[in-house]
Amino acid sequence: MKFLAITLIVHAPDPVTGVRKSTHDRFREVIDNALLAEELGFDGFGVGERHERPFISSSPPVVLSHLAALTSRIRLFTAVTTLSLLDPVRAYEDYATLDHLSEGRLELIIGKGNGAAQRELYHVTAEDQWERNAESYELFRQIWRNDKVTASPAFRGELKDAEVWPRPYQRPVRVWHGSATSRESVDLAARYGDPLFSANVTNPIEPYAELVRHYRERWEHYGHDPALATVGAGSAGFCTARTSQEAVAAYRPVFEGQLAFQKRLGLEPVFATLEDFVARSSALIGSPQQVIEKVHRYHEQFGHSVLHLHADASGLTPAQHRASLELFQAEIAPTLRRDLPDPPWTWGPVAPADDNGAEGPARTDPSATGTDPSATGPDGTAAPAPTPR
Repeated sequence: MKFLAITLIVHAPDPVTGVRKSTHDRFREVIDNALLAEELGFDGFGVGERHERPFISSSPPVVLSHLAALTSRIRLFTAVTTLSLLDPVRAYEDYATLDHLSEGRLELIIGKGNGAAQRELYHVTAEDQWERNAESYELFRQIWRNDKVTASPAFRGELKDAEVWPRPYQRPVRVWHGSATSRESVDLAARYGDPLFSANVTNPIEPYAELVRHYRERWEHYGHDPALATVGAGSAGFCTARTSQEAVAAYRPVFEGQLAFQKRLGLEPVFATLEDFVARSSALIGSPQQVIEKVHRYHEQFGHSVLHLHADASGLTPAQHRASLELFQAEIAPTLRRDLPDPPWTWGPVAPADDNGAEGPARTDPSATGTDPSATGPDGTAAPAPTPR
């Protein structure tokens, strides 16, 4: 199993102290957390993308490029790239550049995104957001794989033998599809033979497990090898200590602060007590053995090979947060790495292209096996370029 630390770069008051850092200090905290993740041995670090309050993660390519310069090993994820809001040509240019600057450490998690404010900012409607996400991904995928692209998409201008530069370092970049509640993203991932990342943070396990089962069913429907279907999963919170009592005591002020914030917004909490949150959510709060057992229980439902933890302290003190992550890497991660499988591919970049743009050796991943999803549609016939609706 592989482990990511992920931040959405929430810029809000600390749920315990009520103090909100300056924007500059919040970005500095993200940098420090990424460096800590690499130091402690995490396999990846992810940065979200949102375009509304209380987030300041509107430019993940910039943040990840800075992190690429400061790190050397850890893979750099987007979590998620909101392709429904973006021009896929411009998104390609940004991420192909980042792919080179990071020497092939980039991985994308894409999704349609949430939030009415960011839809309004980009003049996107709730009705067309799924279509925009699918079309943008299909075009992004074509540009990444082909030196010239001709397409007539519905939501941007036509491309005719278009060349988009720079050509990428990885051939191709791995793309995960982020899924929270909808089958659309699940089906898109299965159609193209891509891995799925379940949000798995808001509700009990059942709705997420149902979507993962649907992903595996659709994966087989599209003709892919079932052994290559790959799932990642999030966690709703994290705090581990030598004893469960210590972990729960440390996390209680965090939970109570978050609960109070939800109530101020008029939201009905899914988990009304900390005890219920620990028992029924995906939060990993407890002793090392309790965390290990819970990840195993979720793995029975998801079969996931990648797990994310929160990169941010999120109300814990810096000392508590670091101690919790250190204990995870010292006593939890080694057991889970031994017990649970890795994704069915080499955890690293595709060999880079040569100076003329020719592809390097291909790596084994779902996109390169079974029915070639870049060349076929859902029924196995040739997949057309996007056309106007």
